[in-house]
Amino acid sequence: MKITNWAILFVCIILPFYLVMDLRTAHLKTVQTLNHQYTVALRTAVQDAGVVLNANELQEFEAEYESEKYFKVNKELAVETFFRTMYLNFEVDGDRIREGALAAYIPAIIVMDYDGYHIYAVSEYRDAEGQIVYKHLWRPKKPYAYSDASGNIINFTLDGYVRAYEAASGEWLRGFQHELQHKTYISLLNDAQGFEAMRRSTIIKRIQEDLAYFINEHNEHAIRNGIHYTFKLPSIPQEEWVNTINDIGILAFVQGIPVGDQFYNNYAFGGGRLVKKTVIYGGIDEATGFKYYYQEGCGYSYRIEETFDSRKDAAEAGYFPKECVR
Repeated sequence: MKITNWAILFVCIILPFYLVMDLRTAHLKTVQTLNHQYTVALRTAVQDAGVVLNANELQEFEAEYESEKYFKVNKELAVETFFRTMYLNFEVDGDRIREGALAAYIPAIIVMDYDGYHIYAVSEYRDAEGQIVYKHLWRPKKPYAYSDASGNIINFTLDGYVRAYEAASGEWLRGFQHELQHKTYISLLNDAQGFEAMRRSTIIKRIQEDLAYFINEHNEHAIRNGIHYTFKLPSIPQEEWVNTINDIGILAFVQGIPVGDQFYNNYAFGGGRLVKKTVIYGGIDEATGFKYYYQEGCGYSYRIEETFDSRKDAAEAGYFPKECVR
């Protein structure tokens, strides 16, 4: 057989394999690109939602002095912001049908409040015309509740503050664990290390249990919408859970979006912690007439003339530094 014949035979054998591999490579690149785009969209949405969680209209809803982690979360604004960002990034904003199709791939959203959590999941109800409607709705707030074999009940928070029912006395107790320690018959409150471990595990367990329930319930609604995908609670590392429950925040899940012959499944967490700025006072020593700037809480009796966001701004305004006396 001539060399040219061998060459033609070789090409005929290799070419189909090459074309298949080339198509497969192109397909994998497309899948990888879409996965990245969807992940960026999801993370951006929860970050935007986390930012507005502590946006309150009333002063009494701002952080309390008892706990820097206490805020009244604005869950409605957070979820509205989440979906708006998702719709914009998926380029379906303004198209009600396509918005609804995207929302169907979001089985549950959790908003973690200071003393409990809110779940935003699909619910079934009848509208004014008697038609069955499936729509994301808020479920009642759930406390981070724990009970022991003695009948004691402890409602945990994102820090050491608790509201506890003492079965032996029939009384409700309030306060931080270190304040109640050795003043109660509730053994867990008398064990600081055990208390912290139980607090974290209880919060995680309660959220996981409800998430699993609502995600499983979402499967029934998804089938009615033509989504043939089994939604399930993803495996989230314990370390990530622990970091997630440090502050108020929002946790969102996206599952089952078709990406080639695969499905896009992911979750993202957006924190809503409010970091307070240190106030810098600019005051005048009336005895000498000198202008000083110092941190809030230093306790100086100078006549305050101005407040600043930074030491640099105070110095530029002509004030001299004055360190706190500890």
